Parts: sequence; C-alpha cells; structure tokens
Amino acid sequence: MRRRLPMPLYVLALAVAAGSIGYLAMRHARVFDWSAGHRASLSAPTRAVLARLQGPLRITSYAVPGGTLRPTIAAYIARYQALKPDISLHFVDPDRNPGAVRAAGIEVAGEMVLHYRDRTVHVRELTEQALTDAMERLVQGGPRIVAFVSGDGERLPGGVRGQDLGLFLKPLVARGLRAVPLNFAQVDQVPEGTRMVVLASPRSRLPDGAVKALVDWVQQGGNLLWLSEPDNPHPELKPLARALGILRLPGVLVDGHGSALGLKDPRIVAVSQYPPSTVTRGLDQTTLFPLVQALANTSQTAWSTTPLLRSSAQSWTDTQPIDSKQSSTIRFNAADGELRGPLDFGFALSRLSPSPDKNQQRAVVIGDGDFLSNAFVGQAGNRALGERVIDWLLGDDALLGVDRAQAPDRVVRISRAQLTALAVVFMIVLPLILLLLGVGIAWRRRRR
Repeated sequence: MRRRLPMPLYVLALAVAAGSIGYLAMRHARVFDWSAGHRASLSAPTRAVLARLQGPLRITSYAVPGGTLRPTIAAYIARYQALKPDISLHFVDPDRNPGAVRAAGIEVAGEMVLHYRDRTVHVRELTEQALTDAMERLVQGGPRIVAFVSGDGERLPGGVRGQDLGLFLKPLVARGLRAVPLNFAQVDQVPEGTRMVVLASPRSRLPDGAVKALVDWVQQGGNLLWLSEPDNPHPELKPLARALGILRLPGVLVDGHGSALGLKDPRIVAVSQYPPSTVTRGLDQTTLFPLVQALANTSQTAWSTTPLLRSSAQSWTDTQPIDSKQSSTIRFNAADGELRGPLDFGFALSRLSPSPDKNQQRAVVIGDGDFLSNAFVGQAGNRALGERVIDWLLGDDALLGVDRAQAPDRVVRISRAQLTALAVVFMIVLPLILLLLGVGIAWRRRRR
C-alpha cells in the first residue's frame, strides 16, 4: 500500500485508521481477562450477587481528598459500576465533617457505607470478597439465623477441633449467615425467626423432648440439614427419619473404587459423578467422605426426594468391624445382610410447605458429617458441595453452581540464583539476539 500511494496519502490514511480505532475504543469498551482464575475481573459470585440487587446502590466513602486513597477506591468501584450502572459513589471529607463521621460510626480511613433500600452495611476492607459479602447481606435483608442443635456431642459451628465445623462456616458467616446454638435442654421448640436447623452428628442419645421438637419443626414446614453417622445408630431419631421418609441402613459403606484414586482406607468414599439434581448441577469436583452411612428412600411421604450422593458399583455396606490396616481382608457377605452398591447416602427433599408463610420446604440428609469438618472440608470439592447444600436450603438458588474457588497465588517467589538468571536473559541475552538479527537483516539487504 505504501508503494502504491504517495507518502502524504499514506500518512493520512494511517492517521484516519488510528483515529477511527481510538474513537471506537472510547465508545465500545472490550475487556479480555486472560489471568489465572480471572483475577483481573469480577468473579462469578460477585456477578451473581449484583444481578440480585434490584435497585440503585449508593456507596459513601469517608476519605480525605488528595493522595491515592480516593482514586484507588473510585477505580475499584468502577469495576462494579460497569456491570451495574446505578451504583453511585460519594466521598465525604472526614476532616471537614467530623460530625458525619461520628454519626456513621466510621473507624478507618476510606471506610465505605453501602446503602440499599432501607439497609446499610459497613465495609472496612477494599477487597472484592468484602464488598461482595456486604452486598449479599444487603440483598438478604438481615441475618439468616441457622440453629445448630447442641448439648448432645454435636459438631460445634464455631469449634476449632478437627471434628467441628468452624472452618466451613467462617466464610458463610461473612456472607450473612448467623449460627446460633439450639439446646433443647433449655428450650422446648425451635425459636421463631430460624431459617434452618442443623443436626450435625450427635454423639449421645437425644432426649425425647429434642426429638419431638425436631419432628414438630419438620411437620410445621421448617428446613433441616441432618448429618448422620454410621457409628451412632440413634434409634430415638426414627420418628424424624420417618417424617422425612428416609431409612438409615446398618453398617459402614465401603468402596473399592477409592483404591484407584490412591485411597488406602476403604471406608473413605470418593464421589466424582453425581446423580442429576439442582444442588449438584455443574459440580465437577471430587468429594471425599471418610465414614459413610448408606440411606434409602421409603417413598411413603409427600416429599419429592432426589438422590444427591451415590457410591460406585464396587461398594457395599459392611456390617463387621473394619480395621483399615487389614483392608485386603474385607469381603462382601450377603449372608450378614450386607447390601451391594451403588447405594445412595445423600438425599435432597422438597415439598409444598405446610406453613402459610413459606412456599416450599426443603431438607437434606447426608450419611456423613466428617466431610464438612475442620479436618476434611479443605479436601477436593467438599467445601463447594457444602456451600451448595446451604445455599439450596436457604433458598439462594441464584448462587447455586457459582464457583467460589480462589485464584492461584499471584506472588512469584524466586531464589537469588533464579533472579540473576532472569537478569542475564533480559539484559544481555535478548539484546544480543536482537542485535544479531538486526546485523543479519542489514547484511542480507546489502547483498541484494
């Protein structure tokens, strides 16, 4: 083109092309995020929460003018405004408005107050996780109270022992879940305002009053998560199982499929494929269950029951004591009443709620509670499955399937020798290569 056109026309065409590209770029922004985990753009959970904000969101930040704090906050909020244009950002100078600072309860420089409808939430950390959790609490309209049955050796929601649920619940609490103990030795029914009750692997026998309160809760339309264990049969809970239409099978579920994944203990059940259900749709992570009780659906209730978790065809319910060090001697024995797999050990139940205040009632029964414990919640996809179960039970269907996995660590750690090698490559080797290429090209042109 340069050879056919005179130089002035060529320069003019080049300027027009560059100007057109700049004009289009100013009016039609396109962003491509190729970073690991899409860390340079808003995550899927944030986009899901923004889609649930029906109405304008006003953000007030208390930061002094000058410096980099205000521009940093404005640039960060601009990422949210690109997806939700009715997000507005206002700045208040704390030095000129000390009364407003005291009235708002501001504690740190740059602190943001989010206003949505008649609700407000404070954010003291400029991170996507903190902002998204605050917006999710605004959408919910208040704390979601989840009562954990306690007093009978259950897993503690805030406990730090390996068997407790503290690590699993910590991010859920940041999203607005409020975990409260429910001891039926002190109350005779589930308190009003409770969104869900969790019965997490009781170790000792539940009093008759506690069982009655749980059955009443279910019959009145309350949502329930029941984590059962094979080493605690709890015959006193048969009325609760009957109300849900669930039968707990005797024995411990063992699965030979785990040996292909390198699992030495046959009592650890690995699940990589899930029966079709709303809760597990799109879940492509393997989940590990250390000690499992198989379940069955009696189909004698009005519940719509969907299997959530299922063992492989190489599994069965072993009714004899198992020593993990002698796993090679474990054999299926039909004469002992053992059942061959595949066997279900997790169910999601739903039905029209008997309560006039709710449209649908939901319950989940899983034959293992270890997979959400502090010792195992970080394994494979255990946390992802647990969060899906909680979201479904609380009615947050829009958040189901949203990947909350964190992007890989962005910090590059290199040794002094590696740093020296990089410096040599970029400061000596590459310039020499470019110089040699230039000399070679010039030499070839002269020969022509």
